[in-house]
Amino acid sequence: MDLLDKFEHCPVCGSSHFETNSSKSKKCENCDFEYFMNPAAAVVAFITDTKGNILVEKRKFAPSKGTLDLPGGFVDTLETAEEAVIREVLEETGLKVTGVRYLFSIPNKYLYSGLDIQTLDLFFVCQVEDISHLKAGDDAADCMWVAPEDIHPELFGLRAIRQGLYEYLKMIGREL
Repeated sequence: MDLLDKFEHCPVCGSSHFETNSSKSKKCENCDFEYFMNPAAAVVAFITDTKGNILVEKRKFAPSKGTLDLPGGFVDTLETAEEAVIREVLEETGLKVTGVRYLFSIPNKYLYSGLDIQTLDLFFVCQVEDISHLKAGDDAADCMWVAPEDIHPELFGLRAIRQGLYEYLKMIGREL
């Protein structure tokens, strides 16, 4: 279900005349307030070890619990995307990020509590200080290093992550 469909009353005046105005907005017929459903920002990290292996996680929670994933998550209010990817990597892997480089973005839908949350997933290459401190945390059930030739995007539960892996693997010279 689209999140915009859940808004039945105007959040400003409480009117039940809060009607669809476009594919991304609703407008109140009483007070003219218009609400736009813009995507939430999310970040994803590509981290490699000295052998070129890619850091992969196993998802601890829904959606796609038990499938493979990359470190990342939602950007907090008043946080830059770079700050978010640094924080998410630390929370999920225990690794301290020392360098961040933006690669590309992919629009996505993230199913959460039965609702489709529109996201814009921002992909980064991250350098880390010391991989010996790797430890799964937060919403990562496990962390592992996987050689690029052993990456199978179909094992990753989230569509944008699969698509991002295809793009990244092409960038590093591994065609699927």
